[in-house]
Amino acid sequence: MRRRMLITLIALLLFTAINGQPARAQQAGKTYQQMTLAERSAFVSEQARRIAREISGHEYNFTASFEGDIQQAVNSYSRRLGNSGGDNLGKGDIRFVFERGQTQAPMLIAAFKARNVSPLIGLYIPWVESEYVNLESPNSMGSIGMFQFIPQTGEKFGLSAQDLLDVNKAADAAAQYITQNMEVFKDDPMKEALALLSYNRGEHRTGRDLKSVVNDQNRQCSICALSAARSKLDETFRKESVYYVPAFFAAAIIGENPQTFGLQGNALSTR
Repeated sequence: MRRRMLITLIALLLFTAINGQPARAQQAGKTYQQMTLAERSAFVSEQARRIAREISGHEYNFTASFEGDIQQAVNSYSRRLGNSGGDNLGKGDIRFVFERGQTQAPMLIAAFKARNVSPLIGLYIPWVESEYVNLESPNSMGSIGMFQFIPQTGEKFGLSAQDLLDVNKAADAAAQYITQNMEVFKDDPMKEALALLSYNRGEHRTGRDLKSVVNDQNRQCSICALSAARSKLDETFRKESVYYVPAFFAAAIIGENPQTFGLQGNALSTR
């Protein structure tokens, strides 16, 4: 009995040491907004690595700098919680985004599972792209729908411009596109993150960037290497693409830990 109690005590101490401040903060019932800066940083690091494991099945070796990019994105989203922006896309209260995500989650999960792609990818691409609004008016690049496909990309998957407004069809095409790009980068340990970047940037430009930036010293985290070398890459990368994967992880951290951010309901992946 004493031996069993000693083992239990050691396990508890190890759990506390490994999980550190975020575990204590959550046990104390703190929201993200109530955490100290150190607790926030540790929480984001822990959750980003958990999300990475769930989408890839293995550990991602994020650099501290890249985790800082993710935390900046989390902070940006969290500042919108309960703001006065109403339901304005990109500016409004994140509670509206989460509520739309709750509605769309079952269909998105099913579409990506059907293609053997992590449902987390299907859940949080449309958060970043459209905040779960099926946008009918094309943006400056011609992108439409919840998944913000341009018609030329949709055509690769047999979809017309009108089809891109069918969320089920667009979700299936997005799952195929992610699968295709994971195959392109199959030899990279971060192929899922590179497939996400390619969703925004295109696989050809992403591949070109990798060749110019990644070497033996930084290849363990290729997405981190690209982010660190942003000043050497083109304007589109510097102004837009560099923020895409951190925004994805930030959205997933919030959507999978809603109560930590003061949102009502369970993780979107449980819908």
